[in-house]
Amino acid sequence: MTPTAPKRRPRTPRMTFWALITIALLFCLAIVAPTKLPVVLYKCGLVTLGCVLGYWLDRALFPYARPDMVPNCERSMAGIRRALVVLGCVLGLTLGL
Repeated sequence: MTPTAPKRRPRTPRMTFWALITIALLFCLAIVAPTKLPVVLYKCGLVTLGCVLGYWLDRALFPYARPDMVPNCERSMAGIRRALVVLGCVLGLTLGL
């Protein structure tokens, strides 16, 4: 007889706790100031658009220097570069509009 491994409890996805907190805060906002919900949705849309545009801008500007295509010693710098390009796009969209 071989010993069986103990059964693992299924794990919840990452950030589930923070997603629940966000939903609770949005629910409180809907109760206290329902007119602010479109503003929150607009700002979330701008941040999401900034992330997508930053990612594609980095891919267009550096087609041969993607973080998965550079040597191991330069991977962290390529990732930092991409993060800074995305940060610039997010800040530009959220502060400019």
